Amino acid sequence: MKIEFVKPYIIFVPIILVQVFVIPLIAIEGISPDLLIILLVFFTLKNGQLFGTVTGFIFGLIFDLISGSLLGTMMFSKTLSGFITGYFYNENKVDLYLSSYAFPMIVLLVTAIDSITLSFLTSFDLSTNIIALFFYQGLLPAVFTSVLTFIVTFFYPKGGYI
Repeated sequence: MKIEFVKPYIIFVPIILVQVFVIPLIAIEGISPDLLIILLVFFTLKNGQLFGTVTGFIFGLIFDLISGSLLGTMMFSKTLSGFITGYFYNENKVDLYLSSYAFPMIVLLVTAIDSITLSFLTSFDLSTNIIALFFYQGLLPAVFTSVLTFIVTFFYPKGGYI
């Protein structure tokens, strides 16, 4: 088995611990970034759509089981995110995507779709305005996550894989 296909799952363990225990501490008004999406988009752009879809499914399932959230919601949204990210996959442009500002823009789009899907699946309050739900639980976490992605872009080695 190639080590390239195992790396995301090795990196996933510390990322999920940070996501569950540290990220809620830096949340602003309940809006927090999603580190799993950054990891998912990164490795999907490197390995392709099928890999991203399966990895999103596994990441979502494990996160659902660990966090105690409604089973299947995170799994569905992460699977959808991996699938959509796969449309940006081009093996000739991997370094270009990961070392330029295209990476944060892809993360912004995918995180917005992920957050909106997740908020529609988990929002049980019927008095919530759909526009407010779309903005506060969909777009603001996407912007927060995209801003953090600039750090990954800045430290990505030019001409090499992580």
